[in-house]
Amino acid sequence: MRELAVDLGERSYPIFIGSGVLTAHELLLPHLEQPRAVLVTNETVAPLYLERVTTMLERHAVRVDSVVLPDGEQYKNWQTLEKIYDTLVDTRAERTTPLIALGGGVIGDMTGFAAATWQRGAPFVQLPTTLLAQVDSSVGGKTAINHPRGKNMIGAFHQPRAVLIDTDTLATLPLRELRAGLAEVIKYGLIRDAAFFEWLEGHMEALLALEPGAVAFAIERSCRNKAEVVAADETERGERALLNLGHTFGHAIETGTGYVGWLHGEAVAVGMLMAAEVSLRLGWLDENELARIEGLLIRAGLPVQGPGLPVDEMLHWMAGDKKVSGGRLRLVLLQGIGRAVVTAEVPPSVLRAAIEARS
Repeated sequence: MRELAVDLGERSYPIFIGSGVLTAHELLLPHLEQPRAVLVTNETVAPLYLERVTTMLERHAVRVDSVVLPDGEQYKNWQTLEKIYDTLVDTRAERTTPLIALGGGVIGDMTGFAAATWQRGAPFVQLPTTLLAQVDSSVGGKTAINHPRGKNMIGAFHQPRAVLIDTDTLATLPLRELRAGLAEVIKYGLIRDAAFFEWLEGHMEALLALEPGAVAFAIERSCRNKAEVVAADETERGERALLNLGHTFGHAIETGTGYVGWLHGEAVAVGMLMAAEVSLRLGWLDENELARIEGLLIRAGLPVQGPGLPVDEMLHWMAGDKKVSGGRLRLVLLQGIGRAVVTAEVPPSVLRAAIEARS
């Protein structure tokens, strides 16, 4: 098992990575303030892991109440969130009753937001079961739901008490979901870890084959990168914005398609290429670097062209992005592989051309 920490002073917490971590009571129980918990999962994950986790907790005298939500980004909304609140009310959950998120990024985000707002702040623990959640959304304390006109527009920063990443859960993950998670893994190499990007170029097939050593290394390296950024900038006032490479474009794709048809990682993959196209046109990235980025995404089985949304529609959705400041759109771009920057100085003609090249 591998262990690292997100260093946030009194809000610091551990990340455990390894086989069998999901039912390791000695790792989970110390982070539960009460001998009870409300476990949140979805209709896809519940048949696979709900009974296993519940049985483990009950064997150690923890009362478990569970809520099973529908599966899909389109359900990351107020109506579905109410189901969590209803369970908390029905079971007389208290301010110190821990919530446990068992599932992918949608479950983690919604459980975290419910915890942040239940009686003004309840503890929660992340048990991520998808690669995307394991390397990105479960770490860092960003919680949210979507608005029909903007992704993750309603949320709060609320750090978990612990993150338990069981690499065995990837064996039940559909290949398309695995590929989508690899987009976030590749992102870390692009924004701040050129050596990791080069490692990914040499080990992509091993990751797709779920070779244990390669998978554990990639998850740990990704989590370590994110933990360092979050520790330096918890509420995204500076460096943490770099973690959004491709997300402004990707969120526009997701919003423009109604959160249906495109997985988050797929939209981010195209978004990263749109950002790379802008960087190329600004003279910050060369043709060889762009080809390396596109080639690695293709090898990961990710899309390199968008769904064909008109440029004006993309720009419309991007104008409502959370990174807009003072009415100006701030984009995360690349000054080379492993070097990301945030800028609001992109000529409109360059932005339009880059989007059109990958739409």
